[in-house]
Amino acid sequence: MKKIIYSPGEPAGIGPDLILQLCKTKTWSKFLFPIVVIGDKKLFEERAFLLKKNIKLVELNDIEKASKNKTGVIQVYKVLNCKNFDVGKIHKSNANYVLENLNFGIEKTLLNKNTALVTGPISKENIISINKKFTGHTEHIKAMTKSSDVLMMLASDKLRVALATTHIPLRKVPKTINQELIINKVKILNGDLKKKFGIKNPVIKVLGLNPHAGENGKIGIEEKEVLIPAIKKLKKLKINVSFPISADTAFSKKYLDETDAYLGMYHDQVLPVLKALSFGKSINITLGVPIIRTSVDHGVALDIAGSGMSDISSLKLAVESAENLIR
Repeated sequence: MKKIIYSPGEPAGIGPDLILQLCKTKTWSKFLFPIVVIGDKKLFEERAFLLKKNIKLVELNDIEKASKNKTGVIQVYKVLNCKNFDVGKIHKSNANYVLENLNFGIEKTLLNKNTALVTGPISKENIISINKKFTGHTEHIKAMTKSSDVLMMLASDKLRVALATTHIPLRKVPKTINQELIINKVKILNGDLKKKFGIKNPVIKVLGLNPHAGENGKIGIEEKEVLIPAIKKLKKLKINVSFPISADTAFSKKYLDETDAYLGMYHDQVLPVLKALSFGKSINITLGVPIIRTSVDHGVALDIAGSGMSDISSLKLAVESAENLIR
């Protein structure tokens, strides 16, 4: 049976709110596959009371027994007890709860190809308090699935952007980027655009690392020494990839209309553009791994947790995208 597992993330944030709000909409019963929410039933009971939502919570003892979604009904599977139900305040005591819920979702999705994982926002700071090697969902999923490489992509109906490097300090980016990395990331992007998105001949634009894509070595050498040689090798593999283009013109209408995905060199090179155009209406997709994982495009939003002000658009899109990919 095909199904969706939702890992809500940080309990003090809006991850629980989103699923409680979404299940009260007409969309909930129209989702194609059952949704199983990983977490402590008591947490959702308290949050539903706070949100003034009349929700029926059905606790499962086996996720394979999930049934069709019904409006106002959430199917919950508990991995661990949540230690603290406070809204808007991070508690270290909940870090293991969040991580074990995520691990359960990854493991179940890895074991069953008919299952997709949708993740809510986490507090990296809180997870790092118990696991100093943790840098984010993407890297954790890579390790859990024993994948050789992984690619973080965010997508909306306006554009898709992927990241050569993810959550590392800016000063480390030039030292991290090399030919092998660029070749691997573009191969993953090209392959999954074909396999998961049905694009026969993806058009991929690669952004330069330096202003004006280095201006032939005048403003940096990474384009000449790393990016261009890597792209020449990719072109020999018949991948439709551009030579480095300047990020300040890459997102003009002309380029947007002809591009299936961009590969940016670092986190804040491409994500501000995507979020300016599509905040709340985009999703995070992990490529290069043997599972289907989508996620919301925003953080834990502690300031509005429990208020009912959370926008469910990104979670709705994440579930819909997971369903399309699992199909």
